[in-house]
Amino acid sequence: MIIDKILSQSRRDFYADYKCQFCDNIERDKSGYDDSYFHNEVIPNMKCKKCGKSTNSENDKTYRPLKTKYPDGFQV
Repeated sequence: MIIDKILSQSRRDFYADYKCQFCDNIERDKSGYDDSYFHNEVIPNMKCKKCGKSTNSENDKTYRPLKTKYPDGFQV
């Protein structure tokens, strides 16, 4: 899964639409957390509800995590 569009963000919590890069399924209005762990570890392991694939399960090297809005350790 990749972030298709961030819908809203308050501090580090956000809601976004996530898109499967394998079957183009879009999971709408799901929560997320804007830190490097979430972008580097959680998102690549998210499995698509339609096809069941994840970036890591398919060994997809094209995934590039987004930069966080605030640096890690920064108090918001």
